[in-house]
Amino acid sequence: QGGYSTDMTVHQRFAFKVPEGMPLEVAGPLCCAGITTYSPLSRHVKGKKDQHVGVVGFGGLGMMAVKIAKAMGAKVTIFSRSNAKKEEAAALGAELVAT
Repeated sequence: QGGYSTDMTVHQRFAFKVPEGMPLEVAGPLCCAGITTYSPLSRHVKGKKDQHVGVVGFGGLGMMAVKIAKAMGAKVTIFSRSNAKKEEAAALGAELVAT
């Protein structure tokens, strides 16, 4: 049944319970964009000093990458095609460079 399934079987290593009270519209992006960006950042940035992360694009994945990289203590530069989201980037503590 794919996305319309009511249950599934999966190894516990690949599953977690969404915390009580967390809206699914919040949990969804964390499960998708969150793990997509967290995985490489945890391997290459987490726990290391003086890291500088470059993020290409500031859409869904890019915004999540910025939040996670900043939480890991990295300096973040976003490469974008325009300055349209420069203020939003600065609010998250990142520098946006339009190319």
